[in-house]
Amino acid sequence: MSDAPLLDIRDLGLKAVAGPLVEGFNLTVERGEMVGLVGESGCGKTVTALSILGLLPHPAVQVSAGRILFRGTDLTTLDEPAMNGLRGNRIAMIFQEPMTSLNPIMTIGDQIGEVLALHRRLDGAACARETARLLDMVGLPGTSAQQGRYPFQLSGGQRQRVMIAMALACEPDLLIADEPTTALDVTVQAQILELIKEMQERLGMGCILVTHDLGVVADICDRAVVMYAGRIIESGKINALFGAPMHRYTRALLDTIPGANPPGQDLPAIPGSVPPPGERPSGCAFTGRCSAALDRCGTDLPPAINRADHHVFCWNPAS
Repeated sequence: MSDAPLLDIRDLGLKAVAGPLVEGFNLTVERGEMVGLVGESGCGKTVTALSILGLLPHPAVQVSAGRILFRGTDLTTLDEPAMNGLRGNRIAMIFQEPMTSLNPIMTIGDQIGEVLALHRRLDGAACARETARLLDMVGLPGTSAQQGRYPFQLSGGQRQRVMIAMALACEPDLLIADEPTTALDVTVQAQILELIKEMQERLGMGCILVTHDLGVVADICDRAVVMYAGRIIESGKINALFGAPMHRYTRALLDTIPGANPPGQDLPAIPGSVPPPGERPSGCAFTGRCSAALDRCGTDLPPAINRADHHVFCWNPAS
């Protein structure tokens, strides 16, 4: 068996008309590993995830540099038919909002069945049985009545479970979960995250969890990658990164976790906002929001500081 990572993204660059969206992005995901990709809105998490599946809104957003190696194959070189053979088959994605991702005029049984017919060549009774098994697996009744329901007849949590069933229909090697608990209440969020983790471990998938919630990452991920304004600024094993974060941005994110603050106290906020493409400084984009910035931080890209299981890009890291 090859020792190469399941997914190996090397120096990825993504650009739009307004300017670079993602620059110098490097990420590996091993089989059976769950990696959290975290940061505020506008940091480039979702567009990076979409680039893996070749779902960028072309020509508005394009890959400008780098390689995306999946099981040794560079996905950026594949044509559309080849990518269609991977999407939903070997690489699956759970999108942020299931109500806009599911087809409103198809029953959930037909939508799951479409995946099974396309990639596993199942039809008829075999397709119905497998659809029932998948629904049962994600905690929904696999009955014919349930399969005949439409998305609008389900709750938000039920729709997300259908999305997970579709994503797992072909037992993919890589699962990308993009903010899978958006707009769900706290109890349902916990159930969905527990389900994703359980399925990931049962099937031995590599998994990328895209989220802004470091608390969730601490609970279920093996490793975390922190993005800011299109660049990775810190990454590492969960214990190392959470135990001693070196970048001020990571520390600020951790400080906003409700559990890290006394009950009844206002949660701290990070002043300012993520600079949009075209307005980012030539150095560290966090400079304008950082209380420990040096003169060179805004002009020169910070160096990589590598420690065991922990990496940071910063001119003045926290000790």
